[in-house]
Formats: sequence, structure tokens, C-alpha cells
Amino acid sequence: MPFDANPFPLEDADRHAIWEMLVRQDIDGFVARDWSIFASCFRADGFLGLDAAGSLDPQDWTPRFPTVAAYRDAWLADAGRAAATRYAEPLREALFRATNMRDIRLAGAAATARKTFDDTIALADGGRQVLNWQSVFFCEKGMEGWKITGFVGFLPYVTSRDG
Repeated sequence: MPFDANPFPLEDADRHAIWEMLVRQDIDGFVARDWSIFASCFRADGFLGLDAAGSLDPQDWTPRFPTVAAYRDAWLADAGRAAATRYAEPLREALFRATNMRDIRLAGAAATARKTFDDTIALADGGRQVLNWQSVFFCEKGMEGWKITGFVGFLPYVTSRDG
């Protein structure tokens, strides 16, 4: 199976579409530093992105992305930093390897999707960039398909192997 294969079959159309939006379009746009690949995935009105700053305590969370434009600017800055980093392996493949999004819960025209990042990317200097956090996205299905309406990002992610 290809490293970038969608784990949801076409028959599971809603989960398949949400995965394509939140994994493939996000990674492909990020690697290309091209927001236009990911932009159509967002509902502009009423969007809110919270930054959990590595905390499970909601009092530590901040509304860092009150608009899609604020999120776009941060996303593009992160993509620029990644493009300036010398990796020892293909970035796209490494991001797909580190990303898991199999927890998608549907409730009519609403959904939550938990996206985890848990791996490292080899750097050209011999080091490693650690990816270890999770985000919960809120999505809504309308006439144009599924759209991201908000998220709580940068939550801690502890695996069973962490104890």
C-alpha cells in the first residue's frame, strides 16, 4: 500500500473526504508552500482555531487563530521554516508517516477528526525533528461538501509506549 493511501474506502464517503481534506490537502499544500491547495477546505465565517500550547487544561488554551487568515499566515510561516530546513529524507513522505487520522466521528452534518503526529524526521545534519502532538478539528458538511470550522491544536499526545 502506498505511504499516502487514504485508510477510508470510497464507500465511507464522509470519512474519506474528511481525511483527504485534513491530511492530503494539508500536507501537499504545506510541502509546496501553497495555501491555495488547502484554502478551499475552510469555512471562513465563524472559524476559530485554539492553540492548546501543549496543555490539556483549557485555561491554558488561547484563541490564536480567530480567522482563517490568521491560521493561513501561521501555516505559511511554518511551511516556510520547513522549506528552509535541510531534511535527510523526503518531507512529504515523512509527514504522511508521522500523521494518523483514523478517529473521525460523524453526527449528521457535523464531525470531529482527531489528527495525531507521532514520529521524527531525519535532518541532514544527523539530528531529528520530533513531531509529537494532536489536534481535534471540527467540520461541517454543507452544499459544497465538508469544511473545517475550527480546531483545538497542539494538544499533548502521549502514546501507550510513553507509559
